[in-house]
Amino acid sequence: MKSSSPNSIKPSSKTVLRDGKTLRLNRYLADCGQGSRRKVEEFITSGRIKVNGILVKDLSRQIIPGKDKVTLDGKLIQPQKEKYYLILNKPQGFIVSQNDELGRKTVYSLLPPKGKQLAYAGRLDKNSEGLLLFTNDTALINLLTHPENKVEKVYRVDINRPLNNEELNILRKGVEIEGGKTLPAGIFVKSKKINGMTLKMVITEGKKRQIRQMIEAVGARVTYLKRLQFGPLKIKDLPVGRWRLLEPAEMKALLSLKKEKKPNESRNNWSAENR
Repeated sequence: MKSSSPNSIKPSSKTVLRDGKTLRLNRYLADCGQGSRRKVEEFITSGRIKVNGILVKDLSRQIIPGKDKVTLDGKLIQPQKEKYYLILNKPQGFIVSQNDELGRKTVYSLLPPKGKQLAYAGRLDKNSEGLLLFTNDTALINLLTHPENKVEKVYRVDINRPLNNEELNILRKGVEIEGGKTLPAGIFVKSKKINGMTLKMVITEGKKRQIRQMIEAVGARVTYLKRLQFGPLKIKDLPVGRWRLLEPAEMKALLSLKKEKKPNESRNNWSAENR
């Protein structure tokens, strides 16, 4: 298994960008490795992008790769010829962002040089651990994170007191949190003590602080939270704070998922803030 070697990140597959295919400008920039969807949208709205020499600030602008000339601050932007995929076992104390105005530690400081330009799928809060996927395959990120696709995410959740059967069933059926009522979830008791309980929780959404808010909705508090699985990807025995490239079986599973669920253009516009 290739893991945490700072200079050895190799591409996994050929690019999906094709000349002559109409594409939204923001997705083109993201696919070219210029950053997350939110970051490249800031490039557009701040007037740093030109198409065929003309300034563009419209986020809905379509371009034709191979025909239209796109520049960022005057520099020609071209598609990356390869796609990269890696996962990180995020430690507590790191925020999921490329930069932080407060100077806090970010997960990108744990990645190899080529990983610095990859986007992530599935945000975790500062105090949570676990699986994060990084890739320049934005179509895959959209597929994994769009709520219509209901991709399962599995967590280990330690809480500060045992829940009774009624409370567990409330979580299973869905609870009101910020952003609306949650969808039905898989809730499994793994262990139980007088002063706490460990749950396995399976959700298909990605609302902000969803797991923590769900537990708070039944009057308890999360003391430890770790994402163990995201779709077909599992953290396995990857040490905390380390990264590794995806294994062949994982790539095959992701390709199968992409064939099974092909997001349309409206799904491709799923906001990076919700990932």
